Amino acid sequence: MKLEMSNIAFTRLQRECKEVVTNTEIAQTGIMIEILNESLTDIKGQIRGPPDTPYAGGLFDLEIKIPDSYPFSPPKIKFVTKIWHPNVSSQTGVICLDILKDQWAASLTLRTVLLSIQALMCSPEPKDPQDAVVAKQYMENPALFKSTAEFWTVRFARGKSGENEDYKSRVEKLRDMGVREEEAISVLSCNNWDLNKATVYIFS
Repeated sequence: MKLEMSNIAFTRLQRECKEVVTNTEIAQTGIMIEILNESLTDIKGQIRGPPDTPYAGGLFDLEIKIPDSYPFSPPKIKFVTKIWHPNVSSQTGVICLDILKDQWAASLTLRTVLLSIQALMCSPEPKDPQDAVVAKQYMENPALFKSTAEFWTVRFARGKSGENEDYKSRVEKLRDMGVREEEAISVLSCNNWDLNKATVYIFS
C-alpha cells in the first residue's frame, strides 16, 4: 500500500510553495515554481541563469518530485532544460549536489534547494562531477568550456547572447548528414568541437 504524504508534510509544502511564489526577493533572484498537481508532489521549477556566468540570460526548467517521506527525504530534482555543467549530466539532467543526497536535512526548504542549485551554476565543483566529460573540459580548457556552456544556453535555455557562428556551422554540417540537432550539439561538445572526431564518433 502506498503511503500518502502526511498532513504535516502537505501543510509544510504549501507554506514552502507559497514562500517561493509570493516572495519578491526570491523572484528577483530569478527562481520560480509552478505547482502541477493538487497533492504538491509534482512541481516545475525555473531558475534564471545567474549573471556573469555562461548561463546568464537563460531560463532553466527543473523537474521537482516530492517523495511521500518529505521532509525527511530530499526532493528529487533534475534539469529538464539541457545544460553544460560539470555537476549536471548533459544527457539526463541529473544533479550532483550533496544536499539532494546524504547532506539533506529536514530543515531545508524548496527555496534553499533552488538557491543552492543556482549557486552551483555560479561555482561548479569539477572535482565532484556528475558529468566527467564536462568536468574535464572545465579544468583543462576553461575558455572552451565557457563558449560551449554559452552555446547550450542560447540553444536550449532561450539565452540572449549572440550565437557562436563557428559552432553553429559545425552543428549544421552534422545535421546535413542526417544527425538530430540535439545529438549533434552533444557529440560536438563532448569532442571539443572537433568536427572530424564527432563525425567518426557518430558514424563508427
